[in-house]
Amino acid sequence: MFKPLLAFLILDIFIICSQAYCASSFEELDERIAKCNLVLNSMLNMPDSAIPRDIIKRARAVAIFPNFVKIGMLVGVGYGNGVALMRLKDPPGWSRPVFFRMKGGSFGLQMGVQSADIVILVMSEKGLEGLLEDKVTLGVDVSLAGGPIGRDLSAETNLRFDAAFLSYSRARGLFAGMSLTGASLESDTEANLAYHGEGLSAQDIFFEGKGVMSERGKMLTKTLEDACGN
Repeated sequence: MFKPLLAFLILDIFIICSQAYCASSFEELDERIAKCNLVLNSMLNMPDSAIPRDIIKRARAVAIFPNFVKIGMLVGVGYGNGVALMRLKDPPGWSRPVFFRMKGGSFGLQMGVQSADIVILVMSEKGLEGLLEDKVTLGVDVSLAGGPIGRDLSAETNLRFDAAFLSYSRARGLFAGMSLTGASLESDTEANLAYHGEGLSAQDIFFEGKGVMSERGKMLTKTLEDACGN
């Protein structure tokens, strides 16, 4: 019983990682942006457990990862593709989406498969600087905490936001103790090349406004603007 299950999980890990690194077309990447918008919309409007809009208003950047998958059999492996957008100051708004990967491994008594939609809020300048590094490890290079929930959370609530990153997840499947601590974020160079064009870094897209803003990208930025009351 143990050996077939182990073989099944190893095969799942291989398939997921192979698919994650496959080159994507512009249309596939644009569809990923649409999925990110659906995830964000849903997690902003979950009854009693929504991401508070007052927290979104404070965020320096937002990263969204639909269907982050973690598989474990003593060793856990997680992987997901998504996008990040940075808040703009002048004029107020949100940047074009930049494609990112999130991956992570863990050790311990764990077995099973879990899929989760992940939203990460970057709450500080240090967190934003970390996001722009070649790779940032959550809970190691930058501090990480689970974000507060509730639609009516007031900006006056006495909560401490010392963590550089706040995470939110909507999980499906069975996996004891899924955590993002130790997961790493890095810019998806191949996806950004395929979507935005050659020679553009995350900094170029965030700070210089270079790259593509499709209709689906505009819908995603509108979701963020609406959440912030813009």
